[in-house]
Amino acid sequence: MSAKLRENGIVSKLYDPESFKGLAVLITGGMGFLGSSLAIELVRLGAKVTIVDSMISFYGGNPFNIAPIADKVTVNYCDIRDHNAMNYLVRDQQLILHLAGQVDHVLSLLQTPYEDIDINVKGTAVLLEACRHQNPSARIVYTGTRGQYGKPARLPVAEDAPTMPLGIYEITNLAAEKMVEAYHLTFGIQSIPLRITNVYGPRGQMRHSRYGVANWFIRLAMDNEIIPVFGDGTILRDFLYVDDCVEAILACAASDNCWGEIFNIGTDQPANFIELAEAVIRAAGCGKWELAPFTPERKAQEPGDFYSDITKIGQYLGWRPTTGLDDGLKRTIDYYRQFRQHYW
Repeated sequence: MSAKLRENGIVSKLYDPESFKGLAVLITGGMGFLGSSLAIELVRLGAKVTIVDSMISFYGGNPFNIAPIADKVTVNYCDIRDHNAMNYLVRDQQLILHLAGQVDHVLSLLQTPYEDIDINVKGTAVLLEACRHQNPSARIVYTGTRGQYGKPARLPVAEDAPTMPLGIYEITNLAAEKMVEAYHLTFGIQSIPLRITNVYGPRGQMRHSRYGVANWFIRLAMDNEIIPVFGDGTILRDFLYVDDCVEAILACAASDNCWGEIFNIGTDQPANFIELAEAVIRAAGCGKWELAPFTPERKAQEPGDFYSDITKIGQYLGWRPTTGLDDGLKRTIDYYRQFRQHYW
């Protein structure tokens, strides 16, 4: 997708664009994939955006992600675990989109879980305490993961399904979500926890395979390399295009009846990994795939088939994704063909 197309923004009937005009918004992890996509859309809607990002290596923060809006946002390069910085930054913010975190579920198994705990749990606690003491009227949208459910008891997976995460990364996301809920109930800090599925699209990191499976498949295809499809390739996932995810997050933030609720953000139209690989190759016009055995760490955390029940967010907001897999992959590949040097 070209920069010109992206600048046209997301056309949504789910919220009044005027609701974001002049709104002071803080985005933690705002130099990353989803954070920068939200920042670009919010700037287009007239919000006053402040980005916080510690730019830890390999986490996906990329200055080029905000190139279209670099002169229209305030960027603070600090860590959400920094009490003093967060105490200062949350002041006067009306909306906080909390995306910063350690999001590599394989890394916590291969190396150490301490960073997951420190960033995802302590970092969220620091942010919440800063809001409690400095700005209790701020509203917080917290972005968690579908991995908080673990192996699904039934499909599709609704918000009331059991949460039995299989790894430390997912456990820390669930712990952070519970803290956000507790501050909502105990201190009145309005919040919406979201459980987001496999998001793909422009501005995702492309340098390693540890998160963002669809984007990694795209890189391999564009490099005309073999895409390894684990197991027998029939495991189901719901793959969500980033613009649809941005629309859902902003619709939640703009609504007055969503605060205190938990929502899945995904798609009820799953594809298996062979279908994903073939769709990527089709969109790229190159590449190939082959079956490969699971690595031990991935096998240990594989939940099997998963796709989201998005009935609840549909009932509250009328949201459902509108970008089909083939269209989303084509837009993503168009973007990386144009700006490859900034991501490879």
